[in-house]
Amino acid sequence: MVTASLPQPVSPGQFEAGPAFLALAFSSFTEAAASLERSYAQLQAEVAGLRRELEETNRDLVDSLEENRGMRERLNRILEALPCGVVTIEADGKVSLANPEVMRLLGVGVGGQLPPEFRELLQSGRAEGCELETHIGGEPAWIAVRRAQLDAEAGGSLIFIAQDISGLKRLEKEHEILRRRQALAEMSATLAHELRNPLGSLELFAGLLAGSELGEPERGWIQHLQAGLRTLSATVNNVLHFYSCPQAYLSPLNLGELLNRLAEFLAPQAQASGVKIKLQHWLDGVLVTADRHRVEQVVLNLAQNAFRAMPQGGTLAICGQSCVREGQALALVEVADSGPGIGPENAERIFAPGFTTRPGSPGLGLAVSRTIMEQHGGAIRVLPGPDGARFELQFPQLEETAGSEA
Repeated sequence: MVTASLPQPVSPGQFEAGPAFLALAFSSFTEAAASLERSYAQLQAEVAGLRRELEETNRDLVDSLEENRGMRERLNRILEALPCGVVTIEADGKVSLANPEVMRLLGVGVGGQLPPEFRELLQSGRAEGCELETHIGGEPAWIAVRRAQLDAEAGGSLIFIAQDISGLKRLEKEHEILRRRQALAEMSATLAHELRNPLGSLELFAGLLAGSELGEPERGWIQHLQAGLRTLSATVNNVLHFYSCPQAYLSPLNLGELLNRLAEFLAPQAQASGVKIKLQHWLDGVLVTADRHRVEQVVLNLAQNAFRAMPQGGTLAICGQSCVREGQALALVEVADSGPGIGPENAERIFAPGFTTRPGSPGLGLAVSRTIMEQHGGAIRVLPGPDGARFELQFPQLEETAGSEA
């Protein structure tokens, strides 16, 4: 507050004082002018100070606005990049905020109204989280919604977080399927292990009966019994090999002798099925490093499939030879039948576990065969052909027999 002292009022009688009065008046005027000048200078200083304070306040305000703008832009980018949806619903039910994920999940943007099913979902999610099974782009999906935990919400707005949990639901379902399969695998392996020893005894006694002096009808019955036992034994071994993965005992194996023995072993089942076995190979003395029982299982699986594919009879051909491919000496065994063959649509699927075209079959034979061949460093593949099914088994030869290729 600026104050200035003013000269005292002059009474009419003072004008008669003459020069003394004029001097006094001039002195009072000079003093008043000086006081006003000082007050004006003080006012200017105060105005300049206020101006500086206002400029500093404006700068702080501008900086604060820029900072808020930058923060808002960062929050918007974060909101757009969130893997979950964030949506704000006003009191009138309109959407006032929605990030891209909400638009994908709920199909609604800012200013729109939620579909009835999503409104019910959000109402259910106000108290606690909930889930809804729906479709997104024609695909089944699960959406989980919960209310955002805020201290206060202005204007009656509600903020919700929506998340696509379809992947989690699929994982839970797959985990349950795997758990059941594991339990089934353990039970199957235990059951197969318990069955294998009695089956071996039954096969032994059936062989003894076949070698005894029986009449023709009885011999036919024994052949059917042997065929059934060997089919059952092959199935049991497939289950054990697939679920238990026993260790392979590798040693030098004469592949020609193995094929000769297998042809004799399969003869009763082939005769019972009306199938003629044709054996032709050049593998006598050819050695491979293998587990004899595992290799037998591969050939038996292919033979069993051939018998099932030819219920009215046919021909099962087992051929073998040596060759060199890409500088490696191989022993090749081909197993072919005269059945309906393998459709081109199934050629890439037949080695998958569980795949089968025969009702009631576990679909393990070819999957086990491929696993066994890979354990031996070899391979099994389907050969193209116009008639029947043809499979080729590849075994790396031992070095001492690699010079006897045919």
